[in-house]
Parts: sequence; C-alpha cells; structure tokens
Amino acid sequence: MAKKKGSDSAIVWLAVGVIAILAAIPKELWIGFGVLGVIGAVVYFWSKKSPSSRDATITRKVQSQPQRKRPGANKFAEEDRLVSIRVRDNAYEENDYKIPSKPRDLGSSRWLRLGESVVVAGVNLTGGLIYVGTSLPTPHGENDPCLIDPNKSVALRGDFTQPAGGYWPSYSSISKEARKAYLNWLSEGRNNPSADIGYVFLYFYGLERRVVLDAAKDSSLEKELPDIANEIRRLLRIYGDKSGSFKRYATELLNWIEVSSFNPKLYLEPVPIFTKTWELPLYLRLALGRAAMDGVPIPPALALAWVKLDPAISLRTPATRCVEEFDKLFLLRYQREFGGGISLPRNKTKLKFVYRPASSGFHGYNEIKLGFGDTPDVTVLTAPLGKLRKIVDEVTNELDSYSRFLARGSNQANSLDAMLLLPAEAWPDKLKQALDSLKKRMGGGLLAMSFSELLNSFEKQAQPTKDKVLGLAKALEALDIGMEPNVLHGATPPSLSETVVLFPEPRIEPHLKYSPAYQAALLTLQLSAVVANADGDFSAQELTRLTNQIQTARDLTSTHKQRLKAHLRLLHTTPVSLPALKKRLDLLEQPAKDTLASFMAAVAQADGDVSPDEIKMLEKIYKALGVEPKKVFGDIHTAATSESKTEIIEHSAPKVENAGFKLDTARIAELQKDTEKVSALLSSIFREEEVLAPVLIEEKIITENEESSSVPSLLGLDESHSSLARLLLSRPEWTREELLDVAADLDLMLDGALEHINEAAFDAYDSPLTEGEDPITVNIEVLEKLET
Repeated sequence: MAKKKGSDSAIVWLAVGVIAILAAIPKELWIGFGVLGVIGAVVYFWSKKSPSSRDATITRKVQSQPQRKRPGANKFAEEDRLVSIRVRDNAYEENDYKIPSKPRDLGSSRWLRLGESVVVAGVNLTGGLIYVGTSLPTPHGENDPCLIDPNKSVALRGDFTQPAGGYWPSYSSISKEARKAYLNWLSEGRNNPSADIGYVFLYFYGLERRVVLDAAKDSSLEKELPDIANEIRRLLRIYGDKSGSFKRYATELLNWIEVSSFNPKLYLEPVPIFTKTWELPLYLRLALGRAAMDGVPIPPALALAWVKLDPAISLRTPATRCVEEFDKLFLLRYQREFGGGISLPRNKTKLKFVYRPASSGFHGYNEIKLGFGDTPDVTVLTAPLGKLRKIVDEVTNELDSYSRFLARGSNQANSLDAMLLLPAEAWPDKLKQALDSLKKRMGGGLLAMSFSELLNSFEKQAQPTKDKVLGLAKALEALDIGMEPNVLHGATPPSLSETVVLFPEPRIEPHLKYSPAYQAALLTLQLSAVVANADGDFSAQELTRLTNQIQTARDLTSTHKQRLKAHLRLLHTTPVSLPALKKRLDLLEQPAKDTLASFMAAVAQADGDVSPDEIKMLEKIYKALGVEPKKVFGDIHTAATSESKTEIIEHSAPKVENAGFKLDTARIAELQKDTEKVSALLSSIFREEEVLAPVLIEEKIITENEESSSVPSLLGLDESHSSLARLLLSRPEWTREELLDVAADLDLMLDGALEHINEAAFDAYDSPLTEGEDPITVNIEVLEKLET
C-alpha cells in the first residue's frame, strides 16, 4: 500500500508539473498549433479522396490503316507511368500514341449518345452528346466542367444571350440562372447564334472529353467519332466567326479526330470539311507530308483544299462569291499547268501536333501530343505556295466580271449574259453541248451564218449587246474557235442579220497572233476587197485570186492564213468601206502610201480588165492615201505594160480551167512578188508602231499582279517570317534543333528571325512571341490576342 501511495503521489506531482508548463505557454502559440493541425487533417483527407493522375496513363496503339476511308478512334492499353509520345517513321508499322488517362472511378455519370434524351430541372434535353450525373472527377478531384449535375439548383428563368460567367465556365460553379440558360440553349437545338460563347464552350467541353479521354479507353466508341465530328462542324458554321478562340479549339479537336488514325496514303483520300483559321489544318499538313515522303505529286483536290485553307493565301471576293466556279476552274488550271501535280521536297522540319484542350478539366494532365516520325512539315516552304497563288490569281481574275454581275443582285445568274462572263470551261453542260454542236458543223473549215443563228444556238430570242458579243467571242476562243469579225481586236460587233464566220484557231500568244506581218496582210486584203467590189460585183475569179494570195504568203503562219481566209469570206458578203480603213491608212508614211497606191492599181489590173467603177474607187483610194488621183491611169498603164512582158511565159505555160474563167499563173506570180514587197514595207511600219505598246501592257500587268498577289502577313511580317511565326504558334514549346530545321527550310537565320518576330509582336501587343533559348516557349497571350 505504501508503495502504491508513493507512486500515485508521483503521478499527481508530474501532472501538476505538466499543467504548470502548459499554462506558461503563450496564447498565440496555442492558436498556431491549432491551425497547423487543421491544415494537416485537410491535406490527409484530400490525398485519400483524390486519385493520382501520375498513377494512371494510357498508351495508345494505333495501326495505320491503308484500307480505311475515314479516320476514326484508336485502341488503348493501360500502363503504369506517363511516357513521351511518338509515332514511328514507317507509317505501315505500329504507331504509339501516349496521352494522359482519365481518372478512375467515374461514379454515377453517363454519356448520352446522339439521339438520346434526358430531363433535367424540368427541361427536356434531346439530341444527346452530353454528360449527365453527379460525379465525373478531374485530376484535381472536382467534377468536370461539362458534367450536368441534376442535384445543382436551377433558376426558373435564364437568358443564354447573357455571359455564362468566368473564363473557364463549369456547370457546377456557374449561377443557377446561368444553368437555366444553358439547359434552355441545349433544349432549343444548340443553334441560336445570339447565345453567349461560354455556353457553347461548356457543351464543347463534353465533346472534347469524349473524344480525347473516353475514346482512348474504349475502342467501341470509334463509331461515335463521325457524329461528334459532324456536330463540331455544325457548331463552327454557327459560332466559328463569333469567336476566334472557339474556332481554333474546335478545329484542333477535328484535327485530333481525323489524324489519330490515318491511311499512310492520306493524300488520296477525300479531304474532310474544315473551317479556315490562322493555321493550316493538321490533316492537310499530314496529307501533304505523306505525299512528299512517297514522292507523289499533290493531287488536284488536295491542292485546292490547300489554297482554300492556308492562312497565307487570301481569297478575294470573286473566289468566295463564286465558290463552285472557282473550284472547277482551279482544278482545270492546276492540271493544265502542272499535269499530274506539284512535287514537294522532303524538307528538314518534322511534323508534330500538340493538342491544347479548351476545358479546364484537363488541367493536371501532361502535354498531349502526336508525332509522325520523319514526315516533313512542308507548309514551311514558300515556293510551292507561290506557284499555287499564281493559279489562284489567274482564276480569280477570270471570275471578276461574273462576280460583279452577281453583286448587282440580278436573278439572271444562269442566263446567257451571265454565262458569257465566265470562261467556257465553267459553263453548264447545256451550253457546252451547244458549243460541241458548232464544232461538229464547222469541221476543219469555215462556217458562215447569221449572228442571230449563232446566238439562238445558246439562248432563244437572245438580244445582242456589246458585252454579249465579246463574251461569246472569248468563249469560242477558249475552245480554239475563231470568229470574224474579230471583235476581240476592235472590230465593230455584228447586228443580228449580219454574217459571222467561224473557223478553227489554235491558241497562240497575242503578240504572235497580231504580228506586223499579219496586220500588213490584213490591210492589203481589205484594200484589195474594196477595189474588187468597186463595180458591185465581187467575182468568183477575184475571190479565188485573193484566196491564192493569202495561201502563198511567206511571212504568215497557218493560223494567220486561216483567219485571213475567214475575213475574206466575210468581206465577200459584207464589204468593208474605204472610210473605215482611213484611220489605219493615216498611220503610214508617205513613201509607203505611194507604194501601196501603185500596188492597188496592179491589183485592179490583175484580171486584165479595169472597169470605170474600179477606176473611180482607185481614185478615192489614192486620195485617201494622199496620192494625186491623176496618177491612177499612169499606174494602171505601168501595171499593164508589166503584164505584157509575161506574154511569152503565159503562152508557153499551161492554162488552168476553173469555173468559166482562167487563172494567169504568171501574172499571179508577178503580183505575188509585189504583194510581198508591200507586205514587207507595211510590216516594218506596223512593227515600229508597236514599239511602245509592250511597255504599256507590261506596266498594266504588274499593277494587276501587285493588287491580286498580296500575301496576308502576320504581325506585318514578310512571307518567310510570317510562315515561321504561324508555325511557332502551332505549339507551345519548341526545341532549338527543331527550329533550326524550320529556319533552314525558310532560308532564314534562326536568332535573327526570332528577334525580328519578337519585335513585331512587341510593337503590336507589348509582348514578345517567344522566350528562352532551348527550349523556346511560345507566349500564349499573343495567340489569344491574334484570335480576337
């Protein structure tokens, strides 16, 4: 008992000592101990509750699929750690895509497939493509922003035209009025263009999670991806122009869907629909890169998609207003210019894709990226795009008149007036058939008809206008059909009753088509026809003689001769008047006029009989040429005397009988020599007259090209630096080695180029575009400012 009593006493004294010590501790220290205890408890329970994103990852095994017509989802397997993402060089080998995994234990939430419906807070949500439930945790433990939690309170009224609230809206954290607004927007078709973009993003977050996370774990979801892609495209049509940020995120998700599994010959596949943004869609960059890898020229359809979606090409109004016509003409011009297509080199820059999610629900995941082995990123090259831009400008200029016609608000878009403003290749089939019929009737020779008959071949009761006549002549010319009168070279348009002559005419350069030799031959032919028709009888003998004169000309091409024969056919039915030629005659120097006057006398004497009417016409011609009319008789006598010297030859030569008159071959030969002398003289004059013309034409062409070939720049940079800046913005981080390859492809010095770009960005937004030396990071704030 004594021992126990002593022990109890010791305990009492110890307790008193402890209490005394505790009592001596200041109050402030007690408060600090309490706070630390609470913090420790919170951290303990939080770590017990949240799954660790580092403990789960997804390794995506993707086999390139040569037989697939459209890319889809990929199959995934579990791994215990996060690893880098890469795609093997050989597209036919198995490719490894590694992306972060979704958290385990999704809890009571489910995805509504397309067409499924659910009622939340009394609102019937049809159409599906949303997550509904009470638990869909992110790496940080809170519910994913896209989850529609039926337990959250919802107001009676909500206006989806008002802001949803916050930069990263979340259904759990927005106000109950905003929840009502969101549910209303979903129930009303998700298509109201006045809706605040925050609600569109909230809906998009769910699509993004389904594609990037859920489809990563379950290969059976592959069949859902086409529906989701179509839904994203629908949203882009409605809201893409409202928010540059949404356009970028939505386009990147489409890229993810389209290239997460791909045919190694992707360049042969039909190009999906994409919205144009500040960078070329990854799908096209991959298709172009694969073509370069295989050494295959770019197919026309892929080239068309390239020019329509590349931000370095700005399509002008005719191309955007006349889309169908632009597409058709571009494909034709591309094939005409490059045959099988443009071949791309295998440049140094390698193609990679870093996916930047829109949803804050992805915060805490590692970087999501795809690599494609040695597939080059050919979009850094400027030369191929320059060739395509030239075709774009050509086609755009061809559509300019038609575009202006449509801009007037006319409902005659398919009328002949409208069609004649288009190149014939863009005509509808009905008009093309009319052209084919004309070519068959023409064969390889001349086809004469009234202008009324020609117009009625395309449109009944069509009325001639200057624009209509010019348009028809251009359309015929494009199909290698010439027309006289030559309205494209300044001739007066014909009336409905007047004759036109059609003939085969291969395309040649304008400076060859209207050469000085041709112009000289044309003038002498017209004057000869005036003389021949002076007595009102343009005889068959005179027609044959002039035809032979054309055929034996030495300085004319076969195309020139064909047009002159057609013009002679026209002159035979519709003679030209002397006053109509006076303007051209006035251009000649007097010695040339004297020579030409004497030649006309020889032409009149050619048939051996000069009538009084022909003498009167010669006097008028002499007067128009500034030559004394009294010289007519002397020149005729000289021509007759010259002919008499050929009598011996004429009697010894065989005579050709033809339609009741005789062709004097010796006289024709003598006249041909005179014709060649006159043609040579006139050609030299016309050549001198045209010396200044090419300069004026060249200046005009340069001006038009400067207007049409303007390249849209980024931050006011030139083409090469703009290309580098666009590529930089496609990823948040680059290694120095990667950018050295890019700079080499663009023929730039990397450090100087980055400094130049950063100065431009600082001038525009008070922030540099890049920071660091290796790695080089991209300022996302500049990207966001560019989108606005």
